[in-house]
Amino acid sequence: MASTEIGAITWTDLTVDDAERISGFYSKVVGWQVEGVEMDGYQDFNMNRPDSGECAVGICHARGPNADLPAAWLVYITVEDLGESLAQCRTHGGEVVTGPKGMGSYGRYAVIRDPAGAVAALFEPA
Repeated sequence: MASTEIGAITWTDLTVDDAERISGFYSKVVGWQVEGVEMDGYQDFNMNRPDSGECAVGICHARGPNADLPAAWLVYITVEDLGESLAQCRTHGGEVVTGPKGMGSYGRYAVIRDPAGAVAALFEPA
């Protein structure tokens, strides 16, 4: 996670059926270095910057906790109170696509769809 400042884009990832193939695609197209991340019996991928080795984004398989996420680059926006943000989302014409879900010691998140149809994840740090 890059930042826990309220309102910051904390993380970006892409969830797809074949994360291995797509991580290879972005490695060739962008130059990111692929680093496997052990999940429960399979690997997702951190995509690291070639100059610094710092993680830039994640590419994940659409399985396990990510099985119901859309195949789109998904930004995670830090919020102070996930429950309150989800209530405000519903009140103002949005919908909760999935979640809330735990992210271990990092916190929890939910994916929303705004009234225009765009999706984003809201992230509440632990």
